Amino acid sequence: MAAAQGKVIITCAVTGAIHTPTMSPHLPVTPEEIAAGAIGAAQAGAAIVHLHAREPADGRPTQDPKMFMRFLPAIKAASNVVINLTTGGAPTMTVEERLQPALQLKPEVASLNMGSMNFGLYEMLTRYKEWKYDWEKPYLAGSDERIFKNTFKDIAYILQSCSGNDTRFEIECYDIGHLYTAAHFLDRRLVKPPLFIQSVFGIRGGIGPHPEDVMHMKRTADRLFGDQYLWSVLGAGRNQMFVAAMSAVMGGNVRVGLEDSLWLGRGTLARTNAEQVTKIRRILEELGLQVATPDEAREMLKLKGGRNVAF
Repeated sequence: MAAAQGKVIITCAVTGAIHTPTMSPHLPVTPEEIAAGAIGAAQAGAAIVHLHAREPADGRPTQDPKMFMRFLPAIKAASNVVINLTTGGAPTMTVEERLQPALQLKPEVASLNMGSMNFGLYEMLTRYKEWKYDWEKPYLAGSDERIFKNTFKDIAYILQSCSGNDTRFEIECYDIGHLYTAAHFLDRRLVKPPLFIQSVFGIRGGIGPHPEDVMHMKRTADRLFGDQYLWSVLGAGRNQMFVAAMSAVMGGNVRVGLEDSLWLGRGTLARTNAEQVTKIRRILEELGLQVATPDEAREMLKLKGGRNVAF
């Protein structure tokens, strides 16, 4: 079983690289919007915020560390929240490009996908007739032949490059094979327990969001990692709250945020990340569960602390 815990960690993924500005007027794009989204999520109860950056002029994803530095100091000054930086960036980027924010800025946590995979966003095309920016439609359309690349060599490169930073990883597993890859890197001692396993459900190209899929992921992780890991989940799109509630009932942690879903409920766009955090917190508390503070999450995940970062 996953490591015993008394409280549930809420992670909020503030903007990501999946959704484009046309899809919601509430998607954070500018550094000021990303900072406000992260701070609001923390105030609502998120212990961790997972962060991507975007070009302010048109909202396209960027991994330029200088762009991250336009919002990270503001978040750190306003909140004790744990900051988690992406190494996923966008599927259009090289691994060297994707690595830079985590390598240079040395966060407490960084995300790391456990494999190469199809990552289909093209089904979103039919929902919109007009696009705010020229890059959006080709970006989505090209995903039917694009592979998100993270080979064994790429994963080792990221882990070894960051080994001196004492950064822990949100180990993102989009399918059962990704759990075995995580176990492989645990055997190689490139990651150390407690692992923070983030199971992802409902992305086209990964495992589905059916309850049997969620249970299969948890059973497999329990068998591979025993008490050496903490389990968290995210459900894409309309699956967000349903999958999160399943995880909570099964003793896991949860991730919400506008990276994973633009919606608060059927037909209702979330206006802020804080709205989604507030909703899942209410669900957790109705289930009789308590929400972890940032410092409690640091203790559960054995993090280095917010003072030991490079921003």
